[in-house]
Amino acid sequence: SELSAEQIHQVGLDEIERIGGEMDAILRAEGYTEGSVAQRMVTLAGEERFLYPDTAEGRQQLLHDLNGYIADITELMAPLFRTAPPYRVEVKAYPVEIQDGMPGGEYQSPSIDGSKPGTYWINLRDMSAVPQFSLKTLTYHEANPGHHWQIALNLAQEELPFLRRMSPYNAYAEGWGLYSEQIAWELGVYEDDPYGNLGRLQDEMFRAVRLVVDTGLHHQRWTREQAIEFMADATGNAESSVVAEIERYMAWPGQALGYKLGMLKILALREKAQAALGDEFDLAAFHDLLLLDGAMPMSILEERVDGWIAGRAGAVE
Repeated sequence: SELSAEQIHQVGLDEIERIGGEMDAILRAEGYTEGSVAQRMVTLAGEERFLYPDTAEGRQQLLHDLNGYIADITELMAPLFRTAPPYRVEVKAYPVEIQDGMPGGEYQSPSIDGSKPGTYWINLRDMSAVPQFSLKTLTYHEANPGHHWQIALNLAQEELPFLRRMSPYNAYAEGWGLYSEQIAWELGVYEDDPYGNLGRLQDEMFRAVRLVVDTGLHHQRWTREQAIEFMADATGNAESSVVAEIERYMAWPGQALGYKLGMLKILALREKAQAALGDEFDLAAFHDLLLLDGAMPMSILEERVDGWIAGRAGAVE
């Protein structure tokens, strides 16, 4: 990033304020007025109406719903994505014997020959940890139009050197995952689902908080305890989860910045292209530009977008 640590820290604080304001407005509209935004989200997450039964049937229903979200969003995406990956994606719960040591969810890429599909893994160890309103956004991030769409499409580009088909770049890949959450919102999937939209904003809040605590720790020399307290107060997440996050940031400086900064860069590049091309801007073509050459450093991506803008502007003239 060309931003200084101070600038990144301030971006995080500004985003926390913006996202918190949007969440507060939705919560108040739904009758939740007492306590901080984080406290009200904790209350919501504990309500029985948002929880799947802690049974085999409940787990099966959750997996069924996730597959439905993928099918629905993939159909809505069609006008905005010209090229689709040839690989399937499937949803699986982590096996019981390993679930205790696994994250809440993650994506595993398909085998290159297509014999094994991409897999969106979800942890169903604790059904109270996966309220329904949080699952749409997680699915769009991990499957379509998020990690599966980007990684599987990258893998399918046979004209690229093999390393380019496989290489990850953190800000690009995780920035695309967050950008995908925004695309889903733009496609209207939350229009009649205020609680689902709260889940989206809660996830975005989490990524904004990362900007503050990472730069707080590594630039402003916050203590471990300061960072834990800030994240817990801002997100309302359980202390055990917050401690694990903060200790990861301590051991891996900068990694947690890639998510939000990558998303903001992709959005900035899109806005730049829209402003330059006006009515000639084609979002589906822009998405092909971003995806079909594989993952890359954001500085290289910006160069490619600038070249694309110049080429299309010249063609119009």
